Amino acid sequence: MGGNGNYDALVEQITDLVLARLSGDEPAGSFCSADVQRIVDAGAHRIGIVLGESATARDWASLIDHTLLKPEASEADIRKLCDEAARFGFASVCVNPGWVKRAVEFLKGSGIPVCTVIGFPLGATLPDVKAYEARRAIFNGAREVDMVINIGALKSGDVCAVEDDIRAVASAAHENGVLCKVIIETALLTDDEKVAACLAAKNAGADFVKTSTGFSKGGATVDDVHLMRRTVGEALGVKASGGVKGIDDARAMFEAGATRIGASVGVKIAQEAQGLSVGSSPSAY
Repeated sequence: MGGNGNYDALVEQITDLVLARLSGDEPAGSFCSADVQRIVDAGAHRIGIVLGESATARDWASLIDHTLLKPEASEADIRKLCDEAARFGFASVCVNPGWVKRAVEFLKGSGIPVCTVIGFPLGATLPDVKAYEARRAIFNGAREVDMVINIGALKSGDVCAVEDDIRAVASAAHENGVLCKVIIETALLTDDEKVAACLAAKNAGADFVKTSTGFSKGGATVDDVHLMRRTVGEALGVKASGGVKGIDDARAMFEAGATRIGASVGVKIAQEAQGLSVGSSPSAY
């Protein structure tokens, strides 16, 4: 990600466009869910205030990584995931590295990027192995990578090793213009360790911190998202993943400071969002 000034300018530009549309100075078609995603990735404050009554189910969908990481997922399952992503307009599809190339093929022409996971789900592989895994997935078409930190190193107090581990993957991602999200596995950490992990991710140049793999003993909590957002400030995105079961959970995570949701129930969230009342639009810190 570039400097905060670039993102502030982007947010201001898009906000002006939204306000112009709402005042009738711009045609209705000039603002879309893709713009919402750009606002989120820029770290904008309280999207709900900007969108107001214009928030739609597709706006909600554009903030969700539509995810399928089960080891038993078949090609038919991946195709279905991609079809749903294209239909609803999710931020990305998130699949295991072995499915990246096929997912890219399935999504061709849709504009939906493929996200994959690195060092997943344990985070216990070596930094150079994670970096290679990231580069190989990027070669196959991944546009976002979600890496798992070396949890054991963090629990041992070796924050330098954690930071070096993250930097290896972030560098591999950024040299190819790819987003790097860092999974800290909050369920296994104390609050102090969560803060240390977030600061390591920030220092190593990551784009997002992410709560969970979904494969440990717990997933995202509102308290953890609050803590992560307070720690990284506006500089990084925060992704809540694991245990998000529907629109109420998603709303709570966004209100806590999340700017992306990782969920296998993205379709359910988008469908539930269609019934949102006026004034209950999604918001992000």
